Amino acid sequence: MTDIFNQLRSAVPGVVWPVLPDQPGATALALQHQLDQSQWWSPADLQLHQLAQLRLVLRHAIETVPYWGARLGKEWRRDDIIPDWTRFRQLPLMTRADAQQSGNDLLSRRIPGDHGALTRSGSSGSTGMPLTCYGTALTDFFWRAFTLREHFWHGRDFSGRLAAIRLKVNSGEMPGWGPATDIAFTTGPCALLNLQTDIDTQLDWLEAQSAQYLITIATNLRWLAERAIERKLKLPGLLEARSYGGIVDDKTRDAVDAAWQVKVVDMYTAQEVGYIALQCPLHAHYHVQSENLIVEILDGSGAPCPPGDVGRVVVTTLHNFAMPLIRYEIGDFAEAGDACECGRGLPVLRRIMGRERNLLRLPDGRRHWPSFPQSRWVAIAPIRQLQLVQKSLQDIRVRIVAPRDLSADEAQRLIAVLQDCLGYPFRMTVERVDEIARAGNYKFEDFVSECAD
Repeated sequence: MTDIFNQLRSAVPGVVWPVLPDQPGATALALQHQLDQSQWWSPADLQLHQLAQLRLVLRHAIETVPYWGARLGKEWRRDDIIPDWTRFRQLPLMTRADAQQSGNDLLSRRIPGDHGALTRSGSSGSTGMPLTCYGTALTDFFWRAFTLREHFWHGRDFSGRLAAIRLKVNSGEMPGWGPATDIAFTTGPCALLNLQTDIDTQLDWLEAQSAQYLITIATNLRWLAERAIERKLKLPGLLEARSYGGIVDDKTRDAVDAAWQVKVVDMYTAQEVGYIALQCPLHAHYHVQSENLIVEILDGSGAPCPPGDVGRVVVTTLHNFAMPLIRYEIGDFAEAGDACECGRGLPVLRRIMGRERNLLRLPDGRRHWPSFPQSRWVAIAPIRQLQLVQKSLQDIRVRIVAPRDLSADEAQRLIAVLQDCLGYPFRMTVERVDEIARAGNYKFEDFVSECAD
């Protein structure tokens, strides 16, 4: 790897060594120094510091967040509120439905001023249930910090060219990789392409970019690799393929290796909690980002899963004082793992389950990633959960969970919005159901294709 210190950006004219970054850059690098130390701590030391931070978050939540004040009440207000992990595991679990239905009662009425401006975003997560998420400039700072850690872990050359195929971006080019790196480093350019572009067009674009690094959603990465094999399209300059937002299985890794002879590096994130786990630099499994949150893998009875067992992912945020999430069932499943031989004390997840979506197939043979964000349809009717099932090249069934049937006008408006999102006038039927079941891989898929190959 190129020495990253050669790519540090100095804020003082005439001084290039030792580099003197500006205050935001210095703060970011100071945190990286702490993270570089804490990753090697023992699990016991990590948990000790987690509990210290948790007590502050929990007390703040009870005192300033209506939802937690009402739910936990006087019993949990004492200074010794969480003396140990046994007591912590007596806290009630919070479901996504709880979070969704609580609305603004999850928002703190007294956010610390030093945490910066309030931020807002939307998430349908792995459950397809829309949720408005709040954070602060501080939570954004931690998000960027773990992005930078992930770059460091995998030894990337910041001078390289990055190709990013994402949702919610306009095609074009940026001078740097993004705020996580640009805060302190000079990087190569980043080329952007919208994820809803046809697969063959994506491949043509990638070939033209001659990028060293590629990042895209996991399922899209697999389709790109498989189509590249069919077309015998090589990317000779590519060094690494990065993925997020889906299941990366052996088939995906094998396809990428066969297509371009590079490894896949995956990351596990969620809009409402930030980074959950990053792929180990030496192995295909994941390390929980314990400095950012507490992650539990629980079985059906609520007990922690031993290594090798699959259970529900339950997350507690440690730095979000705007919308604290405590023992929050995020809707995913994961397999607990043994301690890693790399020496890091950060807990291991062997596999992340149930985040894969299918590609939409159009009648003319094109395929692309379907996007129908909840911001487009959530105001039409009181829909709690939505799933699209493509039955054929022309037909899509819209499954909804709602407290009542939709009116004819609501159904018509919902269909019109979804057709616009998908870019084709599919025949759609709306079906109200009591529950949308998970797939056999533990995944709730908000888009399922049942079209025959």
